[in-house]
Amino acid sequence: MPSAPRFLQLSDVAEVLNTSSAQVYALVRRGDLRAIKIGGRGQWRVEATELEAYIERMYAEADRFVADHPFVEADSEGPRQD
Repeated sequence: MPSAPRFLQLSDVAEVLNTSSAQVYALVRRGDLRAIKIGGRGQWRVEATELEAYIERMYAEADRFVADHPFVEADSEGPRQD
């Protein structure tokens, strides 16, 4: 039996991502984070591997953003006065 659960509740995912359950629900409903709906009440569950894949995609997206928008140090003398 594995020590970590295969599937996580949205509240568990929210804790890992340090965000709200509502935000995780929105990620699932938009299709950004793959999940399954189980049971008669349709409770959402996210497989741990899907959460890791989502995190990796977000790192790649952040890397692309940083590459496309390099950080420029502000001029140490302050704003130009023309």
